[in-house]
Amino acid sequence: MSKILNQLLGLLTLEPLDDNLFIGQSQDLGFPALFGGQVIGQALSAAKQTVEPHRSLHSFHCYFLLPGDAKKAVTYLVDITRDGKSFSTRRVQAMQGGKVIFNLMASFQLGEQGFEHQDPMPDVPGPDNLASMHDLHLKYKPYIPEAMHATIFAERPIEFRPVKEYDWLNPQKSEPRNQVWMRVKGVMPDDLRIHKYLLAYASDYNFLPTAMHPHGQSVWAANFQLATIDHAMWFHRDFRFDDWLLYDMDSPSASGGRGLVRGKIFNEQGQLVASTVQEGVIRQR
Repeated sequence: MSKILNQLLGLLTLEPLDDNLFIGQSQDLGFPALFGGQVIGQALSAAKQTVEPHRSLHSFHCYFLLPGDAKKAVTYLVDITRDGKSFSTRRVQAMQGGKVIFNLMASFQLGEQGFEHQDPMPDVPGPDNLASMHDLHLKYKPYIPEAMHATIFAERPIEFRPVKEYDWLNPQKSEPRNQVWMRVKGVMPDDLRIHKYLLAYASDYNFLPTAMHPHGQSVWAANFQLATIDHAMWFHRDFRFDDWLLYDMDSPSASGGRGLVRGKIFNEQGQLVASTVQEGVIRQR
């Protein structure tokens, strides 16, 4: 396991404080506020500690209420809402400074067989011959203010390889679609629950900016605000996140200072393993 992946897994491992009360440390990625994927991953990590291991996460819905502080720890309170014969529901509140900054509802299910169908995987180039997002960003380094280098060029525990190269300094208008291959840098534990909340962490990367592709505007501009309002995710089939996954994203609408994005996540065999929807603020001040 790589050092940087081990650090991320440690970040998503919470310390119990009391019954159904946990605390997680924060990671400063250089963003103005706490990275939303971290709060999602930690909240799911907290929820799973209150659910029987043979019940698997199949969906969650969350709202970001206040910007979090990346220099402070986050406390998570889990409410055991319901344990039925097939499904368990949990509500998680994330708090900093005595204020609730984030709410999440998650549902877990006993494994069972049923009807099967799915959308087909899009026909795109595989990841082997694509450049990583980190290498693509490095081309812009001479033109980016040094104060932004730590945010844009930092090494990530997850490798992203975009199918469509997009110039975020001088973007051209294009269709509101983005496709990115992704996988963690290292071998993951065999606990598939960890793969799910790590994928939930990664699902916030590259997502909302898809809504800007038709507008030819750079989200790297100093006067641009991009912030998640809500995020939902459904898990359809088992997967491993140390194998390549394709994140197929599109934006059906932007209006009222908000953008809506949808995502489908496929494994290399073409199975649809997860779906996502997110709405966020997109403002040019």
